[in-house]
Amino acid sequence: MRRLIYTLLLSALCATGFAGEIVLKGIYQGKNLYVMNPFASDDNGFCITGITVNGMATSDEINSSAFEIDLSVHNLAKGDDVSVVIKHKSGCEPKVINPEVLNPQSTFTVTTIKIDKNDKLAFTTNNECGSLPFIVEQFRWNKWIKVATVEGDGKPGAHTYTVEVNLHSGYNRFRVKQIDYTRKPRYGKELKHRTMLAEVTYSFVKPFTEIKFSAETMYEIYNDKGAIMDKGVGVKADVSKLPVGDYFLNYDTKTEIFKKK
Repeated sequence: MRRLIYTLLLSALCATGFAGEIVLKGIYQGKNLYVMNPFASDDNGFCITGITVNGMATSDEINSSAFEIDLSVHNLAKGDDVSVVIKHKSGCEPKVINPEVLNPQSTFTVTTIKIDKNDKLAFTTNNECGSLPFIVEQFRWNKWIKVATVEGDGKPGAHTYTVEVNLHSGYNRFRVKQIDYTRKPRYGKELKHRTMLAEVTYSFVKPFTEIKFSAETMYEIYNDKGAIMDKGVGVKADVSKLPVGDYFLNYDTKTEIFKKK
C-alpha cells in the first residue's frame, strides 16, 4: 500500500492545484506539456506568472491564452524524473491539457528470457521509461496465471530481473507484461522451457480431509459453480472444511474432478 501511494504521488503523476501554484511530478517521456492560460480575475493580463522545470525557470512565452511548456530544452533524458511548477495569480487557474504525458509508460522490450541454473526465471529488458511493475505469468490449465511481480527499474538501458517460479512437468510457458495508465497490457516475448520432472499424481487421506500430491505442485480447487475454494503451492491441500459436493482440482498440468463426501 505504501508503495502504491508513493507511485501515485511521484511516478504516476501527482497533480495538486491550490491558490498560487499547480505542481506536476512524473517521468519525462520525450513529450511537452500544453497549457490553457485564462485571463486573471482582475483583468490585468494572463493568469500564469511563472513556470519552473526541476527548479529552473523556463523561457516559455507565458503571455498567451495557450502555450507549450518545452521540456526538451532542459537536458532531460527519457525516464528522468521531472517536476513542473506553474505559478499563477489568485482568482484564476490555468489548465494543463495533457498531464498524462508525465505518467510512466510501458515501452519495454524483453531481450532475453530463460530459466537459470537455479530454476528461477531470469529476464533482461531494455527501453524502460518509468518504473512500473513487471507481472510474470505462467500458462497452466489452459489459462495465463500471475505467478510473480517485480518492480521495474524504469530507466533506459539493460536491466535483469530474477524471480522464483514453480515449474511443472513437461513444457512450461512464461511471459512478462506491464500495464500502464492506458490500462493496455504490453507483453514481452514468451519462453517455452521443457523440464524432465515426473508428472504429479494425487490421493486422498480418508475421510476426505486432505489431498496428498506425489511432489510439490501449484494447485487450485474450484467448486461446481466456478468459485475458487483454495489455491497454493505444496505437497498437500486441506479439504477438511469443504462442504460435500463436486469440485475441480487443477494441479501440475492436469484438471481432475473429485467428489467430497
